[in-house]
Amino acid sequence: MPEISSPHDLEARREKIRHGRKHFRATLITCGGTGCRASRSRDLIDAFRDELAGQGLAKIVHLRPTGCHGFCEQGPVVVVEPGNTFYCHVSPDDASEIVAKTVLHGEVIDRLLYVDPVSGRTVQTETEIPFYRAQNRQLLSQNREVDPCSIEDYLAIGGYSALAKVLAGMAPEAVIGEIEASGLRGRGGGGFPTGRKWAECREASGDEKYVICNADEGDPGAYMDRCLLEGNPHLVLEGMMIGAWAVGARQGQVYVRHEYPLAVEHTRVAVAQARELGLLGENILGSSFSFDVGIARGGGAFVCGESTALMASLEGKVGEPRPKDVHTVVDGLWHKPTTLNNVETWANVPFIIRIGSAWFAAKGSGGSKGTKILALTGRIKNTGLVEVAMGTPLRTVVFDIGGGAANGNAIKAVQTGGPSGGCLPAAKFDLPLDFDALAAAGSMIGSGGMVVMDEATCMVDVAKYFLAFLQDESCGKCVPCRLGIDRLLEIVTDITEGRGRPEQIDLLEDLADTMGQTALCGLGKTAANPVLSTLRYFREEYEAHINHQKCPAGVCQALISYAMDAEKCTGCGTCRRGCPHGAVSGEKKQVHAIDLELCQKCGICRSECNFEAILVH
Repeated sequence: MPEISSPHDLEARREKIRHGRKHFRATLITCGGTGCRASRSRDLIDAFRDELAGQGLAKIVHLRPTGCHGFCEQGPVVVVEPGNTFYCHVSPDDASEIVAKTVLHGEVIDRLLYVDPVSGRTVQTETEIPFYRAQNRQLLSQNREVDPCSIEDYLAIGGYSALAKVLAGMAPEAVIGEIEASGLRGRGGGGFPTGRKWAECREASGDEKYVICNADEGDPGAYMDRCLLEGNPHLVLEGMMIGAWAVGARQGQVYVRHEYPLAVEHTRVAVAQARELGLLGENILGSSFSFDVGIARGGGAFVCGESTALMASLEGKVGEPRPKDVHTVVDGLWHKPTTLNNVETWANVPFIIRIGSAWFAAKGSGGSKGTKILALTGRIKNTGLVEVAMGTPLRTVVFDIGGGAANGNAIKAVQTGGPSGGCLPAAKFDLPLDFDALAAAGSMIGSGGMVVMDEATCMVDVAKYFLAFLQDESCGKCVPCRLGIDRLLEIVTDITEGRGRPEQIDLLEDLADTMGQTALCGLGKTAANPVLSTLRYFREEYEAHINHQKCPAGVCQALISYAMDAEKCTGCGTCRRGCPHGAVSGEKKQVHAIDLELCQKCGICRSECNFEAILVH
């Protein structure tokens, strides 16, 4: 494939690609992201390919394997265009029927359509599905438009036009000014103004500078960056190139978690393709700008999401943070000025340059502009990746997009911002998705994790879970984090196991304050947030554990016991057969009993009972 040596060449190549695709009668858009791959989407793609080849349709039907569409629990998902027909839970055995009926004759296969769990209504098109309809999908919508391993797909939708615009006539200062005017803030957790960071790096002395893409996404349940890097790596590369031009860097690095093999594979393909076309390397698009990108795989340490720890890892050192007396924009990788942004931040840059800062700033509210991708999980009907405008109320995300509670229990809280975030009660769901508003409420946006919890969740146990995670992931370099998290976890564990004392609540708050002021990096400074937020909004649960030796949610095993409700037990024997400890006894059609000495409080009997006959005290 010949190199593209000028902006004119780029536009000519783009038009040639588009013209070559005008003969396609239909497009099969099939998700090939990690979530759908777990449900055999690769076999489905192969089945489509074989079916199209066997019927001689490969030249008139475009098969497009894509990255994640966001609605992972419905995968594998297929969208047939024209018509926007959405099929879910598609198997390889469905391929021939989809081609024969929907692709060739426009017939809809009812059994493959999505059924809305809230209304019970069958939905035919993707745009009608409430999960998608309530979103503002700027970044995620492009995932369905490109095969992540095809630079031609990216060029066809306008890819690298923002880079061409920059190199053809925008000075670095003008680029930085546009990013500043957009109001873009870092999407990795800190929310630092991106334009200001770039300006400081450009002003730093030295001819050798670096840009880094932080794809070391470690929050439990979060996969926003993985989705973008798997599904549209050229978008991220283009953002990095524009940033490199702005700050004066010639070299970039993409730092990816070891657990993201597909993201690594697709990024390597994208880098190779960009080099082949001359979009990476020397004198890009005939300009004076030269830039290349390397790819590094992290070892899976959560702390390497912190900027200085990540840079230490890139240098071959132990991934530990260092004091930021001098910011990394001045003293970063190899002690050179370095600009580090996460995947989602870089992905926003081409849109801002191509469409304009005013367009981006028009989305959002206050000091939070643009859209934000969230990993929506927990006890709700719809889970997956969600993209909404900043400023969107939490209630909209949980109920309009998430569909509300997955069972009969009421929604109790939402945890935002990952392990270092906070838990907000349902009474706070009118808060906007805003950096400053959530921080004032004791939480944060963070990288975008959002876990919804219902009334069967113990908030003290939630705090213990995140403390245990952070204890495992702390590098142990500084005393406040190394010992502080241990002590927090010890106290919270005491409370959940019936050894809590009233004075320990004050001790938790004092310890959290000390850690926030003295820990070396963000992990230690924010490690107590799950404790502080649950104390702030759910203090009565701590007091019930301590003062009454009771877990209101019936979760903490040391504080609960099981008993049989004689009025509801039918003697069906399901609980007896399910109990692995032999703690349930009783004759058929007679009220059963639970031996508390044998009972291990595993909850299996309760989950097996169809008559709600197992009581928790």
